[in-house]
Amino acid sequence: MEAKVHQSKFEKLVSDSEFNRFGLICVILTIVGCLGGIAVGMGALGNTLATSVIIIPTMITLSLLLAVAPMKWIMMAGIVSSTIDILFIVYFTLLA
Repeated sequence: MEAKVHQSKFEKLVSDSEFNRFGLICVILTIVGCLGGIAVGMGALGNTLATSVIIIPTMITLSLLLAVAPMKWIMMAGIVSSTIDILFIVYFTLLA
């Protein structure tokens, strides 16, 4: 008899993302790059700490894409980077 292995939704997403790697790389590159640029342009350019907090996760994500790292790493870095960017965009929008 064969044992059934139950995968969580995240594990299934990661295994499917390895199959669709090159399509997802285009999407992740566009989203992370644009959100990082918008966050810096909204007001982080005047603050060195805010610029560093935005740029470091963005560059880590882009470096992982370039290094053809495992998709699990790329997706986690992309989620972290996008979350930070969105928080800064909301902050600078409310501040203005």
